[in-house]
Amino acid sequence: MSVASIDAPRYAGPLPSVRDVAKLIDHSLLRPELTRADVLAGLATARDRDTASVCVRPADVALAADELRGSGVAVGTVAGFPHGGATTAAKAYETAELVALGAGEIDLVIDIGRLRDGDLAYVEDQIAAVVAAADGRPVKVILETWYLTDEQKIAGCAAAERAGAAYVKTSTGFAAGGATAADVALLRRSVSPSVGVKAAGGVRTLDALLALRDLGATRFGATTTAAVLDDLAGRRAGRG
Repeated sequence: MSVASIDAPRYAGPLPSVRDVAKLIDHSLLRPELTRADVLAGLATARDRDTASVCVRPADVALAADELRGSGVAVGTVAGFPHGGATTAAKAYETAELVALGAGEIDLVIDIGRLRDGDLAYVEDQIAAVVAAADGRPVKVILETWYLTDEQKIAGCAAAERAGAAYVKTSTGFAAGGATAADVALLRRSVSPSVGVKAAGGVRTLDALLALRDLGATRFGATTTAAVLDDLAGRRAGRG
């Protein structure tokens, strides 16, 4: 499913360095139709652009770990993706296997229905189990905000922080809607400064990324990494 790009006006503030923006990006390689050649090309983009991480499908973790070894680009992947309906034991097992294969970051989809039910103990316990299985690696909790009320988003943030998550994240990119300015601001207010906020789903332009950064996002899931960084380089050089 294609999520609409965030419509942001041209950014009017001071422009950060290209490297600083690259280190906010988790280059996303999660589409189901990607071939091995597609994945290798995406890994090369992440390595050449020196992004914070690449977020690959679980089956691609070993390949990514091999290709990116020594690059400084973390290998991220997903658990319970994209719908969040797997059991806690399955998500924990998946996480442990992915860590053994070389994953350094885990993006976990919560059980969205349980959060909507108000079963916060279940949600928190599931996140905690995955945090334990990640064995010190950062866990980013995907709330899938499209399906939630503001009260549910706030409750999900609180559960994620109590369970030891490193980030709360807006979206998988597979729901009908992705990140919004309002949701990024709400998530930022709903966790302490020690917890990051990842915006994903529709963050396809430099202007959208910088606008959401100013609202408190500290990581971004993006498929248009090269275009975003080239746009920034051009503007800094006075070409855009």
